[in-house]
Amino acid sequence: MIYSVHGKLIHTESGFAVVECAGVGYKCLTTLSTLSRLPRLGEEATLYTHLNVREDDAVDLFGFYDQGELSCFKMLISVSGVGPKAALSILSSMSPEKFALCVATGDVKSLKCPGVGPKIAQRIVLELKDKVSSEAVAQGFQAELPAAALSASGPAAEAISALVVLGYSQSEAAVAVGQCDPALPVEEMIKFGLKKLATNL
Repeated sequence: MIYSVHGKLIHTESGFAVVECAGVGYKCLTTLSTLSRLPRLGEEATLYTHLNVREDDAVDLFGFYDQGELSCFKMLISVSGVGPKAALSILSSMSPEKFALCVATGDVKSLKCPGVGPKIAQRIVLELKDKVSSEAVAQGFQAELPAAALSASGPAAEAISALVVLGYSQSEAAVAVGQCDPALPVEEMIKFGLKKLATNL
């Protein structure tokens, strides 16, 4: 298994980067997020990798800028019906922290993206919610998931539901409500959440 590649960045295109190590160029399929964080061509780069062998014996190497994104990728492809392309699509549209929050709060809507429909998004939440909600995994993503986002009940749950009805995603609403005093009444939580959301949290 190739843990990582380190060398000169010699080529990038939409969807992949090539890192030259000891005279060999390794083509690493990757996300838009990783591509945006890479140095200029000719400079040194490190990608954390995952080697994937397909059923037709084709071999693909996937590379990521950090361990958090790699961890998310591995979790996603462990879900039935989620292939590497779908996993890359999700991680190109959100950070590992955002992904963890979407799964933890059951925010299926935000997980939908090119190649990932509502059924697959629901399956991702069902199969990964317990893993993502666990403290060890959350730390692996370097995500600080608000307590209200993971176990909202009572007034907090009502406030989150109200914000979702107003058009915000489950994860956005959970983060906003998670920052307010849990002793506040529902109406005050909603006002606080709206204020936070209006200023992009």
